[in-house]
Amino acid sequence: MRQQYLLLEDVEDVGRSGEIINAKPGFARNYLIPQQKAVPATAHALRMQARLQEERSKKAAVDKKDAEELAKKLEGMTLEIAVKVDPEGHMYGSVGPVEIVHLFEKEGVKLDKKNVVIPSKHIKELGVHQLTLKLKEGVACGYTLNIVSDAPIQGA
Repeated sequence: MRQQYLLLEDVEDVGRSGEIINAKPGFARNYLIPQQKAVPATAHALRMQARLQEERSKKAAVDKKDAEELAKKLEGMTLEIAVKVDPEGHMYGSVGPVEIVHLFEKEGVKLDKKNVVIPSKHIKELGVHQLTLKLKEGVACGYTLNIVSDAPIQGA
């Protein structure tokens, strides 16, 4: 049985601040309410909804502007990472969002791993990969990731 809750802040894949959502009691009891991300949709909470939505729209405008500026800075950027490979050229392990975030940090850009979009969970092949970043407010930008061997490959 689902109950209605008013979100006090944005929750990924659930909703935005000021929205009324339907949530299962366990999710609300164990996550939303203890983390102070939502309150039950009572009459008092519904009066608070308009103020929350107004604050959210102002924050969204600022976030979108910041994300577009960052996207202009990052668009077309090329990152390179050296990985260990076996004698045939197959990678040991893979390159995932955490490694890509570290590469951006070396370039002076602070990102979160949830901003990195990879077609599969990890990249397991050497070469050049065209990838995208998902920034705030749905702003996206493309970049190039070049995965190279840290040592010469035998027979290549």
